[in-house]
Amino acid sequence: MLSESVQATVSQVLSSRKQLPGALLPILHGIQDAVGHIPREAVDQIARELNLSRAEVHGVVTYYHHFRAEPAARHVVQICRAESCQSMGAEALWAHACLRLGSDGHGTTKDGVFTLEPVYCLGLCASSPAMTVDDKVHARVGSAKFDRLVAQARAEA
Repeated sequence: MLSESVQATVSQVLSSRKQLPGALLPILHGIQDAVGHIPREAVDQIARELNLSRAEVHGVVTYYHHFRAEPAARHVVQICRAESCQSMGAEALWAHACLRLGSDGHGTTKDGVFTLEPVYCLGLCASSPAMTVDDKVHARVGSAKFDRLVAQARAEA
């Protein structure tokens, strides 16, 4: 069940964007920007408003890595998985991040402090591999730099 404030937010985003061409993505972005995720309970309402099936809406939410069905942790770590970063060591960085955070990726750590997510291109191809911590972009990240950034974020938590 959605809280009253989340329900109001979902309704407001739907009413303001449902007339846009290709409204589903703008609606999903608006809800996630406002709420932090796409609540499962909102999928039916979105589908009804756009005359889509629940499966169509769910399919879009689960297809795009950007969208989350669950709230993120206090700190969100995103590691670029695009080709340029892969060629410069992002796969090793991803494996290191999964090991250090105890996550298989696209999930929240057991202590609830970090959410680890893949992202596909942060626009720092010349400075690969790249990652973000709470939307702050970092370039040329290796294991040691990753550990420093995560330790700094953990100290803030």
